[in-house]
Amino acid sequence: MPSVGEPMPVREANFLLALLRQGAPVIAATPNELPAGLDDPTPVSAVHRISALAATDAAAPRDPLMVRATRYAVLLPLAYRIVLIPVVWLWLVAAFGFGEVHSATAVAAVAVLSNVGSLIWVLRVPDRSGAVTRNLLYADVVFALAANVLVSATVPGDLYARATWVPWIYLSGTVALWTVSRGVPAGLFLVALSAPLQAVMLWTSDLPRITTIEVAGAVSGTGMLLVAVVTAVGALILVGLGTRLALAIGLRRGRTAERARADRFLHDTVLQSLEAMALTSADDAADPGGQLARLRGLARAQATELRRGLDKPEEPQPSHGLGEELAALATEMARDGLRAQLVFADLHDDALSEVRRIAVRDAVREALRNTIKHAGTRKVVVRLEEREGGIAVIARDHGVGYDESERPPGFGVSKSMKARLAEVGGRCTVESRPGHGTRVTLWVPR
Repeated sequence: MPSVGEPMPVREANFLLALLRQGAPVIAATPNELPAGLDDPTPVSAVHRISALAATDAAAPRDPLMVRATRYAVLLPLAYRIVLIPVVWLWLVAAFGFGEVHSATAVAAVAVLSNVGSLIWVLRVPDRSGAVTRNLLYADVVFALAANVLVSATVPGDLYARATWVPWIYLSGTVALWTVSRGVPAGLFLVALSAPLQAVMLWTSDLPRITTIEVAGAVSGTGMLLVAVVTAVGALILVGLGTRLALAIGLRRGRTAERARADRFLHDTVLQSLEAMALTSADDAADPGGQLARLRGLARAQATELRRGLDKPEEPQPSHGLGEELAALATEMARDGLRAQLVFADLHDDALSEVRRIAVRDAVREALRNTIKHAGTRKVVVRLEEREGGIAVIARDHGVGYDESERPPGFGVSKSMKARLAEVGGRCTVESRPGHGTRVTLWVPR
């Protein structure tokens, strides 16, 4: 039978039913599609949200990382026993001394040490196959049953009802552990197993006779195990449904981010090139052959760039720093008639991460494209310097400028430059006045 951390066969598609029947491993099912509206931020009733979550597909493929992460569900039952068993044992020893409850003391010591070791092992060791976890679950059941029989058979009859609390709390943790890791049927099976277990405990005890008090104690002990099942089910449902909701939100945000990335890529490549091709020039009539050659060269370069973006090469292109990227960008802009004067301060920009370097480079490209299209000038100064513990790039032109209060932000400013830098922890500031040109300041932390 599969264990926590090991892929399990799915017998039904309803997520909540599968979760209750099979336990935490079902949480690892990660469907590519979830019901529409599941991640809708509009407030809806809890019943509606839970019903939508419960009906999601549990027969989806299991993600290996999520499969291993489901093992963490056992941490709560382990912590429960680590905290509660010493408390009960201290109460027992304070009331009756060590001599009368030596077996309960031994059980408490082994229980706490083994649970602390199990907790550390779960946190530190990635049991990829799940075999060790499975064996530990079976060993836990054996120890829980044996500990209850040992204590009941060795303590004096007048301490039976009190001393057996130590191993019984351990057993309640075992019931919760199996409910979480294997599902409700496994937990209820252990509850049912407690009936013959308590019969054996009473038979091996030093009680002179079995009275209604012992019978009532057996009933309350069974009730305690049922409470453990209910508590474990509540934790399982909360974690399972919460994880499924987080998955839905992650899918929505991931798709939104991917769409934004694709929009920026098309804007910064295809659209920019098409707009550059559409620009008129005095050379159109004077040298049509040269202009045609330039357009073809621009089209070939753009096709190469677009293919590179679609192919998504496995290894990033090597670079010696942002300065090199800006120099290549200035050469690219020169083909479109923009003269970019580069001013580099004495700094080490090669320590900038690749994702931030690319974000700054593409934002500078957008700023220079805007200069070509809107500034009415063919000159721009690009300065690279260190500022506020990060790297700043300032693009300054002396073109026509514009009034920011009257001109709505275009795609290139709000959705390309500012959004791109915000994603990597940076910022973009645009300053412009009619007749005084435009200054674009891009900043990213190191």
